[in-house]
Amino acid sequence: MMDTMIRAERIGLDLPIYTQDQRSIRATMGVLLRAAFSPPRRELRTTLDDVSFDIAAGDRVAIVGRNGAGKSTLLKVLIGAYPPTRGRLVVNGSRQALLNISLGFNNEATLVENILLRGIAMGLRPAEAGKIVDEVLDFAGLAEKSGHRLRTLSSGQRMRLGFAIATSVQHEILIMDEWIGTGDAAFVAKATERLKSRVDRAEVVVLASHNAHLLRNVCNRAFLIEAGRLAAVGGVEEILTSYGELLRSQPSQVAP
Repeated sequence: MMDTMIRAERIGLDLPIYTQDQRSIRATMGVLLRAAFSPPRRELRTTLDDVSFDIAAGDRVAIVGRNGAGKSTLLKVLIGAYPPTRGRLVVNGSRQALLNISLGFNNEATLVENILLRGIAMGLRPAEAGKIVDEVLDFAGLAEKSGHRLRTLSSGQRMRLGFAIATSVQHEILIMDEWIGTGDAAFVAKATERLKSRVDRAEVVVLASHNAHLLRNVCNRAFLIEAGRLAAVGGVEEILTSYGELLRSQPSQVAP
């Protein structure tokens, strides 16, 4: 039997939301009074409920579901951003996340400082983070801007830097919700080659996407998430068919 890399045992997640009475208030003073005397109410919303599965070495798992179904939340639980409120999650292996790669930077820090900070956040020791700096800058085509503050970069340059950092080290478990597809053609080609290499060398890949062609090419298993629950597990074609039937049965809620 293949080694189990990820095991979820009836995991659930409750996240706080804040609500406030909605009134038609035009005056600025009215807004201030409402903020002072009618503070938001804190409530807990269940975003994942009773989710159980095993993912073994060699698995490439597609996470399928409508927008708001809980796909991204599940990925964040798997990478450790959200600890489960209930149940038990066991992860055996180092994790690499490709989620919102252009976010989480410090705008006032230099590129080098951001690489070091992100490297440490990825689990590298400070000395290890220092070793990836030159390679990251070269891959992103930003070596000449190493001492510049991040806020001087364009959105495309930030994306290139984020991707270069996130894929600078090979991990056993790759968790992602996007595939590189924007930017100049030369960088996209180089980034696609690196990403394919990371996928091929990873023990486990978990990929959430609405791109059926991508899921068919990358994955050998699939999970269907609906309303925070694991609705079905099976082969990619089987789950894509079930997903299509779900969308047709509830057309008003079709996700793009």
